[in-house]
Amino acid sequence: MELIVALGVIVFKVALVIAILLLLPLPLTWLERKIAGHMQQRMGPMRVGWHGLLQPVADGIKLLTKEDHIPAEADRFLFKLAPILALAPPFVVFAAIPFGESVSVLGNEITLYISNLNVALLFVFAVIGLEVYGVIFGGWAANSKYAVLGSLRTCAQMISYEIPMGFAVIGVVMLAQSMSLLDIVRAQTDVWNVVYQPIGFFVFFVAGLAEAQRIPFDLAEAEGDLGAGFHTEYSGIRFALFMVSEYVVMVLVSVLTVILFFGGWNGVVIPLPPLLWFLLKVAFFVYLFMWFRFTFPRYRYDQLMAIGWKVLLPLSLANIIISGVVFS
Repeated sequence: MELIVALGVIVFKVALVIAILLLLPLPLTWLERKIAGHMQQRMGPMRVGWHGLLQPVADGIKLLTKEDHIPAEADRFLFKLAPILALAPPFVVFAAIPFGESVSVLGNEITLYISNLNVALLFVFAVIGLEVYGVIFGGWAANSKYAVLGSLRTCAQMISYEIPMGFAVIGVVMLAQSMSLLDIVRAQTDVWNVVYQPIGFFVFFVAGLAEAQRIPFDLAEAEGDLGAGFHTEYSGIRFALFMVSEYVVMVLVSVLTVILFFGGWNGVVIPLPPLLWFLLKVAFFVYLFMWFRFTFPRYRYDQLMAIGWKVLLPLSLANIIISGVVFS
């Protein structure tokens, strides 16, 4: 009986996480448009629902009912597979993400995570790296020059930011003496890692912008010179899957930033519930992503490569050496 209950709890957690992640783009697209509107001294969505609240629903209906077009010369199998490959890895990663310790429900202790892996950080980086295959296959399968260029950019871009991103968290692992995300948060009960690892945080967050393919590092799409990049030929529900993937990755990078550098659900001064502290921190970094989009211009391709190899990589290596000397 206990086994059945445990399995039921796991299934419920998985279903809840999937449902939340699938619905997240609805409020986030509305919020992003509103933030853009206020920054550009305009109102943003206003016509569909009160203050445009139903605009994301209208967009969803449009995408679901739009013609599903596949180019005549495209590789149909890879073309259909690409959006799934782009969407699945970010969802899988959340299986190892803790949102808190535990809560009591009807006298039972329910953990706020699906699994507590002792190599969770390694799992996260291994799985999230697979997301790039969806972008590569999508551009290649479309048999379009713009789409292929977007895919090739993604390949080079991934190598440039994934290496510094991985190195940036080594200092965090040194401090926590563990790769478990739960242990990393518990190690920040008194002092958040950003105090000891400001360089690591900077490198991780900048690389996270590139991971999420958000301005100023959205070179895989680059509307100004590639039309829409790797998803130029996509429409309807398949285009929507790519968009959902982008927002989920943005939230994932925000969650990881909070867990690794900003104490996770550990609060300061104000006695708020741990889960609320966690959500407020994540919301702040999601807002930061949106703020950057409407503040900074897109970098040129050679500038991104130079930042990755000449700035982020040396900084991440220096951070490892300094951490090793100071905390050994």
